[in-house]
Amino acid sequence: MVERSRAAATIKDAEDARDELRVALKGAGVTLPSLTLDGVSLAGDFPRPLLDLGRCTPQTARRLAEALRGEVG
Repeated sequence: MVERSRAAATIKDAEDARDELRVALKGAGVTLPSLTLDGVSLAGDFPRPLLDLGRCTPQTARRLAEALRGEVG
């Protein structure tokens, strides 16, 4: 039971991180429509969640690069 609740907490933490990233990106004018948790990394008794940033258009990639360089304003 402890392992199951620990696994659930690990996955919840990854979901929270995904949501934080989504909000931050939105604030910078960037939307990654495929942003999700990687299902394979959630498998097993001891999940090691990975965020899958997914695919995006070249325009979105440029917008993300601008945001990372601090050029969004």
